[in-house]
Amino acid sequence: MDITDFYDTFFEEAAELLGDMERHLLELDIEAPDSEQLNAIFRAAHSIKGGAGTFGFDVLQKTTHIFENLLDHLRRGELKLRRDIVDLFLETKDMLQDQLDAYRNSAEPDAEAFARICQTLQQLALEEIGHSAAAPAVPPAAPMVEPAPQPVVAAPVESADTGEARLSVALLGVSEKDRLLLVEELKQFGSIRSQGGDVQRYEVELLSSEDADDIEAVMCFIVEPEQLEIRVLGIADSPVAASAAAEPIAQPLAASAVPQAAVAAAIQAVATAAPAVPARAPSSNPSPAKPAAAASAETSSLRVPVDKVDQIINLVGELVITQSMLEQTAGQLDGAVHSELINSMSLLKRNARDLQEAVMSIRMVQMDYVFSRFPRQVRDLAAKLGKDVELVTEGKSTELDKSLVERIIDPLTHLVRNSLDHGIESPEQREAAGKSRTGRLTLSAQHQGGNILIEVSDDGAGLNRDKLLAKARSQGLAVTDNMPDDEVWQLIFAPGFSTAEQVSDVSGRGVGMDVVRRNIQSMGGHVQIVSRFGQGTRIRIVLPLTLAILDGMSVRVGKEIFILPLSAVIESLQPRSEDLYSMAGTDLLLKVRDEYLPVVALHQVMDVAAARTEPTESISVIVQGEGRRYALQVDDLIGQQQVVVKNLETNYRRVPGISAATILGDGSVALILDVGDLQRLNRSQSAARDPRSAVAPLQEVI
Repeated sequence: MDITDFYDTFFEEAAELLGDMERHLLELDIEAPDSEQLNAIFRAAHSIKGGAGTFGFDVLQKTTHIFENLLDHLRRGELKLRRDIVDLFLETKDMLQDQLDAYRNSAEPDAEAFARICQTLQQLALEEIGHSAAAPAVPPAAPMVEPAPQPVVAAPVESADTGEARLSVALLGVSEKDRLLLVEELKQFGSIRSQGGDVQRYEVELLSSEDADDIEAVMCFIVEPEQLEIRVLGIADSPVAASAAAEPIAQPLAASAVPQAAVAAAIQAVATAAPAVPARAPSSNPSPAKPAAAASAETSSLRVPVDKVDQIINLVGELVITQSMLEQTAGQLDGAVHSELINSMSLLKRNARDLQEAVMSIRMVQMDYVFSRFPRQVRDLAAKLGKDVELVTEGKSTELDKSLVERIIDPLTHLVRNSLDHGIESPEQREAAGKSRTGRLTLSAQHQGGNILIEVSDDGAGLNRDKLLAKARSQGLAVTDNMPDDEVWQLIFAPGFSTAEQVSDVSGRGVGMDVVRRNIQSMGGHVQIVSRFGQGTRIRIVLPLTLAILDGMSVRVGKEIFILPLSAVIESLQPRSEDLYSMAGTDLLLKVRDEYLPVVALHQVMDVAAARTEPTESISVIVQGEGRRYALQVDDLIGQQQVVVKNLETNYRRVPGISAATILGDGSVALILDVGDLQRLNRSQSAARDPRSAVAPLQEVI
């Protein structure tokens, strides 16, 4: 077996451990650090070190070893925590991430950076504790294309004890299969003198010169920490011990000699972040062993590649489409004659929808995955800007489709940086304004119907209307003094727009916010802004929960069926002639409760024949896209339905005004309208017909 087959799993699990480590470091109370958090940080480093040793990632193993020693002193109270120490530990975490990324790319980590971080950590140990942190004396190996396979039990770099000890290793509530694997692993540490017991408690006496912590680190790849009990019985002095000492304790194993089941279990269990079990005296009241069935929470989850989940979702979508076709066909049959068939079709429809929802839930990821990366960013950027900022996250358990989660990270990063730089004032400015010196930045997420609502809000200075309008005029944008506030706030999303007085590496180049809006619109969402001068700003992002299925409104134009995203539909009505107003050229406005909305005739934009052309004989659907509302003229409303979204560009090409397509119950293809792009397309067509209509957007002309 090639041990490199398990690299990807180790990389994923180690990255998760580093994320947990960073989160705990940021949450530490410097004055009174929580012991559980210190232990969690130590366990993360300990587990990464064990996994790195398993795979022969020497630089990563040696760095985490030094780091682990310092963390051990910290949790024992021998090292007093300070802010600069937390900064150093965060820098070390970043270095570990860089080393992990290097090994992931089949490269050797930066030797200079490795030496620098080791020296820094050693210096801290010498100054604060009074002795070395056991830095490795051997420089990192020469660069290699791929790390060479290593034995499952690597020789620990920290073992300084050359004498052998008698160890008692008790396995509590371990199944017979796992017990055999563990005993085989123990043989790699030394010689077994005796063994015996039952499922509840199986004891092995081991003669070894290895450290108990290192033995525990490897064993906890297979079982939970509470299923393992290691005790030092004494220094070996018997003839048996002497003969055992004459033989190598751990012979290097070829990769093919490593038991496959042991390695698979070891790699999968890295995520458990097993705590170290120091050598300890026997307890007079040992805790009861857990049942084998409840031994590991890892058995209740399964790591599956995303592309496999996507394939299943696609197949379920095809199944739903087929079910819709069958249902439409069955609906044409005589209900009295074919009642059993019709009842079966109803059951199939219900099961197909349940299956679709269950499969879609597999792709749902909690927003904590997104929010967890911002505490570090806020901390570092606030320090750089000289501001005191408290980050608050709400709704971390709210779920969103993984494909959207990955794409929302970059827009949220821009919004957070913008709030820190432009929104929240300096401590002195806040104090002069009667506010707390510490600003408050809030990230929240919640479900709202079929959408998810994500908000980035701060209690800073808010947006300055006059300053925004002045900046817009200086850049040649069409603005008026009587523009509504929501339209003025939207100016910050204009390309190249920036109110920063000087350019820095944080902001001021006029890039970022327009990208935010484009990215969110590409996900079928929109951005809203609410701001009060001197009190703060709230930026609200509304997104669909998933892009794989869509709640839509079916409309007919001529003989064509189109789908409108239900989230964009506000209301529908039949216009009266007295509510219609002609503008320059061919433009038409519809008055709806004292608001004048542009009329977009879908048959004209999409060039559909045999459609109704008179607005009073048609239906106007009031829709909202990109922060603007307009009346979409269609022939008829068919009804609301959930559709399976098919990518049009993948299967055909990009079509203006169309975001995707779907397959209806009769097998025909219906196009899903892009509400925002449809309005732009109508404007360009109007400008081509009559240049007078292209002077400015209709709502701005009003």
